[in-house]
Amino acid sequence: MKILFTFLGAFLLISSSLYSQLSKQWLDVNYAGDTLTGHRLDIYLPENGKAPYPIIVTIAGSAWFGNNTKKQAYQKMGIPMLKNGYAVVAINHRSSRQAIFPAQINDVKAAVRFIRANASNYQLDTTFIGITGDSSGGHLSAMMGTTRGIEGHTIGTKSLSLEGKVGSFTKHSSRIDAVVDWYGPSTFQVMDSCGSSFSHDAADSPESTLTGGPIQQNDDMCALANPITYIDQNDPPFLLLHGDADKIVPHCQSILLHNALQAKGVQSRLIIVPNAGHGEGMWLDQYTNEMVAFFNAQKAKKKKEAVKVKG
Repeated sequence: MKILFTFLGAFLLISSSLYSQLSKQWLDVNYAGDTLTGHRLDIYLPENGKAPYPIIVTIAGSAWFGNNTKKQAYQKMGIPMLKNGYAVVAINHRSSRQAIFPAQINDVKAAVRFIRANASNYQLDTTFIGITGDSSGGHLSAMMGTTRGIEGHTIGTKSLSLEGKVGSFTKHSSRIDAVVDWYGPSTFQVMDSCGSSFSHDAADSPESTLTGGPIQQNDDMCALANPITYIDQNDPPFLLLHGDADKIVPHCQSILLHNALQAKGVQSRLIIVPNAGHGEGMWLDQYTNEMVAFFNAQKAKKKKEAVKVKG
């Protein structure tokens, strides 16, 4: 009987390994070299196309309170990209209750550096890395776009390292090539005045927790956590999608970001979804297809530019 159980255990272990290979996925990979749940990612490869595959990083919204949301990120934003020939890297980051900003953007940048450093192990093509997220994940995606190449920043008395030193691959680049931001916040201190249904100004709000104090008394940290602060003409293209009936993150947040990007000459398109709330009415084929088309266009554009450089 003991031999039988040993055999069955070995069989199940082999079957699990084969399933992972057949489904082309690696789950719970730690990108920081530690044991934190917030430092894990999942990698999914498409069934169609030819390796290596272009990459889309996905980040789920959690009001920055979640540290294990990668499955939701894959289901919402990853599956449409996977079906269209992209590798999907769904990532976790530390909760704001574990560590305040900039820990979250430090984590996302570390995940991208890990992807670059280990691309050959996972059949990934790092010549194109797009990023997308919803709500707080949209905020972090936007931050990745506008802080590209910025190590740190100082406002008033606050100095932060945006790149951080998470993980073992700090010499690799964390740059990304395109951003899709689904109803993410940007300018925290005006959220209550432009249509929110609850108080973001409260001391225990998601934004106050993220920045380490009530946002109306925390100007410098709010500015450092605002993607608009870092915009310059070298930023990658953006697609922003936001419901006009969103009472959690009012759509003024995407309007402000879109206008600021365009003012600096950055390519940005804003889609305001009629009668859609905070996620409700957003996840329709019409809008996920917009995301796919945007990433396809930016990937093709980057490939064309690379050919010109070689020529």
